[in-house]
Amino acid sequence: MCKLKDGERLDDLQTHGYEIIQHPGKFCFGMDAVLLASYAKVKRGERALDIGTGTGIIPILMTVKTDGEEFTGLEIQEESADMARRSVVHNHLEDKITIKTGDIKEAADYFPAASFDVITTNPPYMIGQHGIQNVNSAKTIARHEVLCTLDDILRESARLLTFHGRFYMVHRPFRLAEIFTKMTSYGIEPKRIRFVHPYVDKEPNMVLIEGSNKGRSRMQVDPPLIVYEKDGSYTGELLTNYGMGRAGEK
Repeated sequence: MCKLKDGERLDDLQTHGYEIIQHPGKFCFGMDAVLLASYAKVKRGERALDIGTGTGIIPILMTVKTDGEEFTGLEIQEESADMARRSVVHNHLEDKITIKTGDIKEAADYFPAASFDVITTNPPYMIGQHGIQNVNSAKTIARHEVLCTLDDILRESARLLTFHGRFYMVHRPFRLAEIFTKMTSYGIEPKRIRFVHPYVDKEPNMVLIEGSNKGRSRMQVDPPLIVYEKDGSYTGELLTNYGMGRAGEK
Protein backbone atom coordinates (compact mmCIF):
# COMPACT_ATOMS: atom_id res chain seq x y z
CA MET A 1 0.00 0.00 0.00
CA CYS A 2 1.31 3.42 -0.97
CA LYS A 3 2.05 5.68 2.00
CA LEU A 4 0.11 8.93 1.63
CA LYS A 5 0.91 12.29 3.15
CA ASP A 6 -1.63 14.47 4.96
CA GLY A 7 -4.55 15.43 2.71
CA GLU A 8 -3.57 13.11 -0.13
CA ARG A 9 -5.75 10.45 -1.69
CA LEU A 10 -5.12 7.50 -4.02
CA ASP A 11 -7.37 7.52 -7.11
CA ASP A 12 -8.07 4.40 -9.16
CA LEU A 13 -7.37 4.96 -12.87
CA GLN A 14 -9.37 1.84 -13.78
CA THR A 15 -6.74 0.61 -16.21
CA HIS A 16 -3.95 -1.93 -15.64
CA GLY A 17 -4.54 -1.58 -11.92
CA TYR A 18 -2.89 1.84 -11.94
CA GLU A 19 -3.56 4.44 -9.26
CA ILE A 20 -2.45 8.04 -8.84
CA ILE A 21 -1.69 10.14 -5.77
CA GLN A 22 -3.52 13.48 -5.65
CA HIS A 23 -4.32 16.20 -3.16
CA PRO A 24 -7.88 17.57 -3.59
CA GLY A 25 -6.89 20.82 -1.89
CA LYS A 26 -4.17 21.44 -4.48
CA PHE A 27 -4.95 20.47 -8.07
CA CYS A 28 -6.37 17.23 -9.49
CA PHE A 29 -6.31 16.19 -13.13
CA GLY A 30 -9.38 16.60 -15.30
CA MET A 31 -10.85 15.35 -18.52
CA ASP A 32 -8.51 17.53 -20.61
CA ALA A 33 -5.48 15.52 -19.46
CA VAL A 34 -7.19 12.21 -20.24
CA LEU A 35 -8.18 13.38 -23.73
CA LEU A 36 -4.66 14.64 -24.44
CA ALA A 37 -3.11 11.34 -23.35
CA SER A 38 -5.33 9.56 -25.89
CA TYR A 39 -4.83 12.15 -28.64
CA ALA A 40 -1.03 12.05 -28.54
CA LYS A 41 0.80 9.39 -30.54
CA VAL A 42 4.09 7.99 -29.30
CA LYS A 43 5.64 5.26 -31.43
CA ARG A 44 7.84 2.40 -30.31
CA GLY A 45 11.35 3.61 -29.51
CA GLU A 46 10.38 7.27 -29.28
CA ARG A 47 11.09 9.55 -26.32
CA ALA A 48 8.30 11.75 -24.98
CA LEU A 49 8.34 14.76 -22.65
CA ASP A 50 5.28 16.04 -20.79
CA ILE A 51 5.69 19.73 -19.89
CA GLY A 52 3.95 20.78 -16.67
CA THR A 53 3.19 17.18 -15.81
CA GLY A 54 1.56 17.94 -12.44
CA THR A 55 1.05 14.65 -10.62
CA GLY A 56 2.10 12.67 -13.69
CA ILE A 57 -1.27 11.65 -15.10
CA ILE A 58 -0.34 12.08 -18.78
CA PRO A 59 2.89 9.99 -18.75
CA ILE A 60 1.17 7.30 -16.69
CA LEU A 61 -1.79 7.04 -19.08
CA MET A 62 0.46 7.18 -22.15
CA THR A 63 2.28 4.05 -21.02
CA VAL A 64 -1.06 2.33 -21.64
CA LYS A 65 -2.44 4.32 -24.57
CA THR A 66 0.70 4.51 -26.76
CA ASP A 67 3.58 2.30 -27.86
CA GLY A 68 6.17 4.62 -26.30
CA GLU A 69 8.74 3.17 -23.96
CA GLU A 70 10.44 6.23 -22.44
CA PHE A 71 8.54 9.13 -20.86
CA THR A 72 9.74 12.17 -18.91
CA GLY A 73 7.57 14.57 -16.92
CA LEU A 74 8.79 18.10 -16.15
CA GLU A 75 7.11 19.89 -13.24
CA ILE A 76 8.10 23.15 -11.53
CA GLN A 77 6.17 22.54 -8.28
CA GLU A 78 8.12 20.16 -6.07
CA GLU A 79 5.05 19.01 -4.15
CA SER A 80 3.33 17.90 -7.36
CA ALA A 81 6.54 16.35 -8.71
CA ASP A 82 6.91 14.38 -5.48
CA MET A 83 3.40 12.98 -5.82
CA ALA A 84 4.16 12.09 -9.44
CA ARG A 85 7.36 10.25 -8.48
CA ARG A 86 5.59 8.29 -5.77
CA SER A 87 2.79 7.37 -8.20
CA VAL A 88 5.39 6.14 -10.70
CA VAL A 89 6.96 3.92 -8.03
CA HIS A 90 3.55 2.78 -6.76
CA ASN A 91 2.62 1.62 -10.28
CA HIS A 92 6.05 0.00 -10.88
CA LEU A 93 6.74 2.25 -13.88
CA GLU A 94 10.24 3.38 -12.90
CA ASP A 95 11.69 1.76 -16.03
CA LYS A 96 9.42 3.84 -18.27
CA ILE A 97 8.79 7.18 -16.54
CA THR A 98 11.18 9.77 -15.09
CA ILE A 99 9.92 12.84 -13.24
CA LYS A 100 12.12 15.95 -13.27
CA THR A 101 11.59 19.02 -11.08
CA GLY A 102 12.40 22.12 -13.06
CA ASP A 103 11.30 25.25 -14.89
CA ILE A 104 10.43 24.94 -18.57
CA LYS A 105 12.14 28.29 -19.17
CA GLU A 106 15.41 26.57 -18.21
CA ALA A 107 14.80 23.39 -20.18
CA ALA A 108 18.06 23.77 -22.10
CA ASP A 109 19.88 23.23 -18.80
CA TYR A 110 18.13 19.89 -18.23
CA PHE A 111 17.89 18.30 -21.68
CA PRO A 112 20.00 18.35 -24.86
CA ALA A 113 18.60 20.02 -27.96
CA ALA A 114 16.44 17.83 -30.21
CA SER A 115 16.26 15.11 -27.56
CA PHE A 116 12.53 14.29 -27.71
CA ASP A 117 10.39 12.88 -30.51
CA VAL A 118 7.14 13.94 -28.84
CA ILE A 119 6.17 16.72 -26.44
CA THR A 120 2.79 16.92 -24.70
CA THR A 121 1.44 19.75 -22.58
CA ASN A 122 -1.75 20.68 -20.76
CA PRO A 123 -0.70 24.27 -20.01
CA PRO A 124 -2.30 27.04 -17.97
CA TYR A 125 -5.22 28.35 -20.02
CA MET A 126 -5.74 31.79 -18.52
CA ILE A 127 -3.72 34.96 -19.09
CA GLY A 128 -3.48 38.02 -16.89
CA GLN A 129 -4.08 38.37 -13.17
CA HIS A 130 -7.88 38.70 -13.13
CA GLY A 131 -9.48 36.67 -10.36
CA ILE A 132 -6.21 35.51 -8.80
CA GLN A 133 -6.30 35.49 -5.00
CA ASN A 134 -3.01 33.71 -4.30
CA VAL A 135 -0.39 33.79 -7.04
CA ASN A 136 1.61 30.99 -5.38
CA SER A 137 -1.23 28.49 -4.92
CA ALA A 138 -1.01 25.20 -6.82
CA LYS A 139 -4.38 25.76 -8.48
CA THR A 140 -3.43 29.25 -9.64
CA ILE A 141 -0.14 28.04 -11.11
CA ALA A 142 -1.94 25.25 -12.97
CA ARG A 143 -4.65 27.51 -14.38
CA HIS A 144 -2.97 30.89 -14.97
CA GLU A 145 0.20 31.86 -16.83
CA VAL A 146 2.05 33.03 -13.72
CA LEU A 147 5.17 30.83 -13.91
CA CYS A 148 5.27 30.13 -17.65
CA THR A 149 3.60 31.44 -20.78
CA LEU A 150 2.58 29.95 -24.09
CA ASP A 151 5.70 31.54 -25.58
CA ASP A 152 7.91 29.77 -23.02
CA ILE A 153 6.34 26.40 -23.81
CA LEU A 154 6.55 26.77 -27.59
CA ARG A 155 10.07 28.24 -27.60
CA GLU A 156 11.50 25.43 -25.49
CA SER A 157 9.48 22.75 -27.28
CA ALA A 158 10.95 23.88 -30.61
CA ARG A 159 14.42 23.51 -29.09
CA LEU A 160 13.78 20.11 -27.54
CA LEU A 161 11.89 18.43 -30.39
CA THR A 162 13.64 16.47 -33.11
CA PHE A 163 13.19 17.50 -36.76
CA HIS A 164 9.51 16.82 -37.52
CA GLY A 165 9.01 15.85 -33.89
CA ARG A 166 5.38 16.05 -32.79
CA PHE A 167 3.87 18.57 -30.37
CA TYR A 168 0.52 17.87 -28.68
CA MET A 169 -1.46 20.33 -26.61
CA VAL A 170 -4.94 20.74 -25.16
CA HIS A 171 -6.14 24.32 -24.77
CA ARG A 172 -9.18 26.61 -24.97
CA PRO A 173 -10.66 27.62 -28.35
CA PHE A 174 -10.83 31.30 -27.43
CA ARG A 175 -7.02 31.47 -27.73
CA LEU A 176 -6.76 29.50 -30.97
CA ALA A 177 -5.74 32.41 -33.23
CA GLU A 178 -2.95 33.32 -30.80
CA ILE A 179 -1.91 29.67 -30.49
CA PHE A 180 -1.58 29.19 -34.25
CA THR A 181 0.31 32.47 -34.69
CA LYS A 182 2.79 31.61 -31.96
CA MET A 183 3.21 27.98 -33.02
CA THR A 184 4.22 29.00 -36.53
CA SER A 185 6.48 31.79 -35.24
CA TYR A 186 8.49 29.16 -33.33
CA GLY A 187 8.56 26.78 -36.28
CA ILE A 188 5.94 24.33 -34.99
CA GLU A 189 3.44 23.91 -37.80
CA PRO A 190 -0.18 23.12 -36.81
CA LYS A 191 -1.01 19.79 -38.46
CA ARG A 192 -4.21 18.52 -36.84
CA ILE A 193 -6.91 19.84 -34.53
CA ARG A 194 -10.05 18.47 -32.92
CA PHE A 195 -12.67 20.51 -31.12
CA VAL A 196 -14.23 19.06 -27.98
CA HIS A 197 -17.88 19.95 -27.31
CA PRO A 198 -19.61 19.29 -23.96
CA TYR A 199 -22.88 18.57 -25.83
CA VAL A 200 -23.68 18.26 -29.53
CA ASP A 201 -25.54 21.60 -29.54
CA LYS A 202 -22.98 23.53 -27.47
CA GLU A 203 -19.90 25.39 -28.65
CA PRO A 204 -16.51 23.73 -28.02
CA ASN A 205 -14.79 24.33 -24.69
CA MET A 206 -11.54 22.51 -25.50
CA VAL A 207 -9.34 21.98 -28.55
CA LEU A 208 -6.76 19.24 -29.11
CA ILE A 209 -3.82 20.30 -31.28
CA GLU A 210 -1.01 18.44 -33.00
CA GLY A 211 1.98 20.28 -34.46
CA SER A 212 5.11 19.26 -36.33
CA ASN A 213 8.51 20.83 -35.66
CA LYS A 214 9.67 22.37 -38.95
CA GLY A 215 6.72 20.69 -40.67
CA ARG A 216 5.08 21.76 -43.92
CA SER A 217 1.95 23.89 -43.95
CA ARG A 218 -1.06 21.59 -44.15
CA MET A 219 -3.66 21.09 -41.41
CA GLN A 220 -6.35 18.46 -40.89
CA VAL A 221 -9.51 19.24 -38.92
CA ASP A 222 -10.87 16.09 -37.29
CA PRO A 223 -14.58 15.52 -36.62
CA PRO A 224 -15.80 17.12 -33.37
CA LEU A 225 -15.62 15.10 -30.17
CA ILE A 226 -18.84 15.21 -28.15
CA VAL A 227 -18.46 14.51 -24.43
CA TYR A 228 -21.99 14.06 -23.08
CA GLU A 229 -25.29 12.65 -24.30
CA LYS A 230 -28.43 14.70 -23.58
CA ASP A 231 -28.99 12.73 -20.36
CA GLY A 232 -25.53 13.66 -19.05
CA SER A 233 -23.92 10.26 -19.64
CA TYR A 234 -20.67 9.95 -21.59
CA THR A 235 -20.97 9.39 -25.33
CA GLY A 236 -20.01 6.05 -26.81
CA GLU A 237 -16.80 7.46 -28.29
CA LEU A 238 -15.68 8.77 -24.90
CA LEU A 239 -16.33 5.39 -23.30
CA THR A 240 -14.81 3.30 -26.11
CA ASN A 241 -11.90 5.32 -27.46
CA TYR A 242 -10.93 7.58 -24.58
CA GLY A 243 -11.47 5.33 -21.58
CA MET A 244 -13.78 7.73 -19.79
CA GLY A 245 -15.46 5.93 -16.95
CA ARG A 246 -12.15 4.19 -16.35
CA ALA A 247 -9.82 7.17 -15.97
CA GLY A 248 -12.27 10.01 -15.94
CA GLU A 249 -12.71 13.48 -14.66
CA LYS A 250 -11.86 14.18 -11.03
